[in-house]
Amino acid sequence: MDNKLLDILVCPVCKGSLIYKKEDDELICKFDRLAFPVQDDIPVMLEAEARVLSVEELEK
Repeated sequence: MDNKLLDILVCPVCKGSLIYKKEDDELICKFDRLAFPVQDDIPVMLEAEARVLSVEELEK
């Protein structure tokens, strides 16, 4: 995933910063506990496509 793109992307729900988890190919918003998928190097920034993270996943 392009670092320039990561610098400008924000969570579509709260507009907060995102963390890229390369091993899971997801963008994580810790505040909203959401993981947005990245498919073919394209972030899917739709709340309906995000999965809710468990407390255990956030602590990793």
